[in-house]
Amino acid sequence: MKLIGITGGVGAGKSEILRYIGEHYPCEIYLADQVAHEVQRPGQPCYQRLMELLGEGVLGPDGAIDRKAMASRIFADSGLLERVNQIVHPAVRDYLLERVERARRNGGTAYFFIEAALLIEAGYKDVVDELWYIHADEEVRRKRLEQTRGYTPEKIAQIMGSQLTDAMFRAQCDFVLENNGSLEECYRQIRERLGEGNVK
Repeated sequence: MKLIGITGGVGAGKSEILRYIGEHYPCEIYLADQVAHEVQRPGQPCYQRLMELLGEGVLGPDGAIDRKAMASRIFADSGLLERVNQIVHPAVRDYLLERVERARRNGGTAYFFIEAALLIEAGYKDVVDELWYIHADEEVRRKRLEQTRGYTPEKIAQIMGSQLTDAMFRAQCDFVLENNGSLEECYRQIRERLGEGNVK
């Protein structure tokens, strides 16, 4: 089983690429953002520690952590954001590595994909067999984010400004998948990298 990390800037098209891979290859795919939500649920590793750090004001009516309430607290305070990340990131990593080991034990999985914008910053380069960078030009990404997510130019600039530069991504990754053109062109690059013989 090959463990592959997928990263890239916001709007690069990581979700669509993983959708295609999931449909055509024997693999498991985990999105770090979804795992982060999972480990924050009541009874999960981060729940109690986050509640103690942030207070009960971040809880929704169902007792679960309200993501919007938490976001409004932490993004106004960089120190608090760092403390939240120190709780969540290790729990996400533990969760993912446990799933990797389970997939290896069970067999039948040719590829295991972990997707996150912060894979490099979180130290996953030392964990994965390959790190893929999904690249799209900044102007292409801006248009996608405006059209598909309704983001304002200000929000896009804020998010992009907080992420690694193109040069930094390229320096750290083993494979660059260009996603400026058609989806079929993307799919062709995936088939070249993973091989036709592994298709389901």
